[in-house]
Amino acid sequence: MIYEIAEKAKKEVENKCDAFEIYIDETKLIELDSEQNKLNFAKEEIETGIGIRVIKDNKIGFAFTSNLDKISETARQSIENTKLNKIDENYSFAGVEKVNEVKKVYDKKFDALDLDESVELLKSVISQTSDSGCEVTGSGFSASAGRSLILNSNGVSIENKGTGFSLGLSVTIQKDGEIATAYNSQSSRFYDLDGEKLANEVCDLAKSSLNTKPIKTDNYSVVLDYYAATGLLQTFINAFDGENVMRGRSILKDKIGSEISNPTLSIIDNPLLENGMYTTKCDGEGSVSKATELIKDGKLNSFIYDIYTANKEGVETTSNGYRGSYLTTPQISPSNLEFKFSEMKDLSEIKKGVLTTSVLGAHTANPISGDFSVEANNTFKIENGELTDPINKAMISGNIFEIMKKVEGLNSEIKQYGSFIIPKLLVHDLRVVGQN
Repeated sequence: MIYEIAEKAKKEVENKCDAFEIYIDETKLIELDSEQNKLNFAKEEIETGIGIRVIKDNKIGFAFTSNLDKISETARQSIENTKLNKIDENYSFAGVEKVNEVKKVYDKKFDALDLDESVELLKSVISQTSDSGCEVTGSGFSASAGRSLILNSNGVSIENKGTGFSLGLSVTIQKDGEIATAYNSQSSRFYDLDGEKLANEVCDLAKSSLNTKPIKTDNYSVVLDYYAATGLLQTFINAFDGENVMRGRSILKDKIGSEISNPTLSIIDNPLLENGMYTTKCDGEGSVSKATELIKDGKLNSFIYDIYTANKEGVETTSNGYRGSYLTTPQISPSNLEFKFSEMKDLSEIKKGVLTTSVLGAHTANPISGDFSVEANNTFKIENGELTDPINKAMISGNIFEIMKKVEGLNSEIKQYGSFIIPKLLVHDLRVVGQN
């Protein structure tokens, strides 16, 4: 069906503009949420929409619709909208290149999944949490299957398919007047989520966070668990955005070839990664996916670009112009970010340290300087390589760009949270401010 839609849109624009791009997105979604232990939201829907971009007289126009009876009107509107924009010779669309196949991005189990089965899965997670002695404050499950097609006047025609599943759980526990909370989630391209494991892990974390002790303000070796790490790393990765670099909003501007991280670390933006949550044949403007080494052995190697920003900077796109849906135009964004350490440390090597599971306030970090001050949650002392007392309250402060110069990988499972594919991270001499 999407090919027929695309051909209809093509006929409406191909002789009325200088260049065109048609993006069609079909999404099937199951989504559930609970408040405490009661399901309070459930939906199952299918949505198909089209976004049309055109270039006319070096001006770009965009329009979209989910009403497939209005493709002609949408095409006309995209052309009309070019009049609202300024002339810019950097506008262009993707060219034809060899498309690489991607693996393990679609689970056929989605085709048989229905709302009833999804509800039973979430109910089982809630039940397991209650049986473990914790109270559910919120939980959610989502399953989606997406199919997209992008074609343009340069001859590009690429179809993508993929599924995604996620499960999240937050809990609280009270004992002797003290309250502890915890949260975690799972996500996968496949319907292989383990609700029982998630419930047990989250509840165990909450229980172990009771009977907290104060910590003395000092510099410590700090282990950033996955959520804590990804919260802080977002500011770091934003500095690789080609538009931020171009506009002088990145501290990494003019530092290609400079050492900006621990030499044991390389970071690869890999949209071709098998089983990756953001794996795709092409980005949202039809540029064929390719892996980009952002950091190689500690040295800055590349930024990420979409077509427009790459044209302005006189470089090639890195195929990082992604869309949220047919409703939006492409924006620069990473895909699967692989953090690869040539050496890893063991928890047993840490004599005096702190492990923090998550942080609050990471979004308040200075996006240019990288300075941050965050509240550490579900935090524990490390003494002679062992996790000991939970810490009642603590703030962690530092600078993400300075942290990355000495960050190390900790021997632990490699997991994907959002775009980040990481082990737990270890940073030495980070300021921890204790609170009574």
